[in-house]
Amino acid sequence: MPLHIVLHQPEIPQNTGNIGRTCVATGTKLHLIEPLGFLLNEKALKRAGMDYWKDLDVTTYLDYGDFQNKNKGAEIYYATTKARQLYSDVSYGPDCYLMFGKESAGIPEEILKEYPQRCIRIPMLGDVRSLNLSNAAAIVLYEALRQNQFRGMKLEGALHRLSWEE
Repeated sequence: MPLHIVLHQPEIPQNTGNIGRTCVATGTKLHLIEPLGFLLNEKALKRAGMDYWKDLDVTTYLDYGDFQNKNKGAEIYYATTKARQLYSDVSYGPDCYLMFGKESAGIPEEILKEYPQRCIRIPMLGDVRSLNLSNAAAIVLYEALRQNQFRGMKLEGALHRLSWEE
């Protein structure tokens, strides 16, 4: 069962491309809720996702209602600077959904208000409005992956020209 990242009306193609690449590297499914601030064939999106975009498991939805209808019963966590609890204080299931809002406004407060116990935040200093979307997605995703023992992922690397053992 994969984890899921949901982007609610993302606006910047480079962020979505970066998140797409992270999804491919982690076996995470990407969900995009329209309207998008770019076209899915846009050069900047593909450049940020590099040559991994073709391997991405991605689904688009007409709107939030369409997403809800097609993902009934999903365990969704809503990343927002307005949340009362930290992302690291939540227990993430192996197939949970991590939702992030658009760069200029986040997830609409009407959605957040429905699920206050599922809203999570990344701690920051007081004067900072928010983190970059792709950075925020990676932070929360890797916490969920860690809690699920990085299931199915390669846990150690190898040097290219040399050996770790001398």
